[in-house]
Amino acid sequence: MVFGLFRRRKRPEVFATYSAIVAQARQAHFYSDLRVPDTLDGRFELIMLHAILLFDRLRGEDDAASAFGQEVFDLFFQDMDHSLREMGVGDLTVPKKIKKMAEAFYGRAGVYSEALASESRHMLVEALDRNIFAEASDLPAAAALADYVRAACGTLGEQPLPEVMSGSLNWPEATGFIAKDT
Repeated sequence: MVFGLFRRRKRPEVFATYSAIVAQARQAHFYSDLRVPDTLDGRFELIMLHAILLFDRLRGEDDAASAFGQEVFDLFFQDMDHSLREMGVGDLTVPKKIKKMAEAFYGRAGVYSEALASESRHMLVEALDRNIFAEASDLPAAAALADYVRAACGTLGEQPLPEVMSGSLNWPEATGFIAKDT
């Protein structure tokens, strides 16, 4: 394909970063012990959550970090587009679904970032419960996930920017967080 020759190629570190986000979001522990619904929506929510954590880490850094974040964001939505087409969603429907995904992404990014900035555990638990456990509220699981999210923010925040932008993301061990029913 001739047109493919003129397309800008993604840098390997962009793929590595996005792959690290997806690999972390796919850990079985999230779907078993943290009870995230093991559905397309549940998996999408966790990938979004981890991407938002990365973008939160990159916020306020230099122009190179901003451009890098944009490339990861673009790759995320290219992957979603590809996945929808692979699942058999029609060409005319894909843009509408991508638009809804983008709206969901921006909505969650705003809510999660606000909750993280406020340092209110309750605000974060409520946001996670409302979005990730939308079908059936699970406050104990949302609370454990909120603790994980705070730990992930701390871990990513302590990691040097060049490491983050190399795709070598340090995530906390998810198995250290368990939903405790009261």
